[in-house]
Amino acid sequence: MPELPKKALEMTNLSPKARRIGWAAAALIRLFSLTFRWRLHDRAGITEKEPDKPMIWIFWHNRIFALPTAYKKYMSSRKGAILTSASNDGAIIAATVAKFGCSAVRGSSSRRGAAAFLGLLGWLKDGFDIAIVPDGPRGPRYRLGPGVVKLAGMTDALILPIRLEYRSKWVFKSWDLFQLPKPFSVVDVYFEPCESVPADLDDDAFELERQRIEKILNPHDETD
Repeated sequence: MPELPKKALEMTNLSPKARRIGWAAAALIRLFSLTFRWRLHDRAGITEKEPDKPMIWIFWHNRIFALPTAYKKYMSSRKGAILTSASNDGAIIAATVAKFGCSAVRGSSSRRGAAAFLGLLGWLKDGFDIAIVPDGPRGPRYRLGPGVVKLAGMTDALILPIRLEYRSKWVFKSWDLFQLPKPFSVVDVYFEPCESVPADLDDDAFELERQRIEKILNPHDETD
């Protein structure tokens, strides 16, 4: 995998407030993560043999808290960027992930969507990984948007579904029912088998592919 350009880690467009909150969020994640009991379930086999293609990491919005540490623990050799929204919340996420060595592409389906899509496409074509929260930034919860499937079909990148399950957690009354693992909780990290998407799918085949990948990513501890 090529080296991540140094300029990709520079967050010069972020406000001082976003930087401060991002620093605090990263510190909190690191503090909590020191207490977690980590369990890796590498069904993709990528920690033993990394794929020679770029990957699209996908995971649900309400499980994002432990993801930065999971990345540093298990896949820090992979370089790339995460899609964040163009909102203030997205700026905070961008500032937070920068502390873990990850860049950010700003935009969403509602704001700067076309520019963000082209940015992600560029990262993949340059050989880097990207990370997408496919039900973010505002849901609906556990709904995989079409962008992931489109990007994989256009670039031959592999989709890596990541499931994070917390044995002990607080659940917030937000739109996504955000989950915060409690200190000393077991955190199960599942790298599901990588998925590829054929190019030039017709509409029906595309929707079936989207539903198939969504089902893989759906949490196994909830019925919703």
